[in-house]
Amino acid sequence: MAESFGNAFTVVEVTADDTETQIWIALAKPGQALTLVLAAASEGSTAEVLNVALTPKQQKMFEDLNLQPGDVYKLDG
Repeated sequence: MAESFGNAFTVVEVTADDTETQIWIALAKPGQALTLVLAAASEGSTAEVLNVALTPKQQKMFEDLNLQPGDVYKLDG
């Protein structure tokens, strides 16, 4: 049976080994988002879910990325 990733965006802050901070989004539940983002980020990175309310503009921007459940995307900083 396939696992459901959900249909909400989760915002994740990633800190790389060089202490650079990145913001990623995942179309997944928070616990799953951490795993998915860490799998895509550089080795040795740490991640934390950010509890933020998305503005309608941010929600639209993320929807326009056409992510599928389980997809992650690194935002340009």
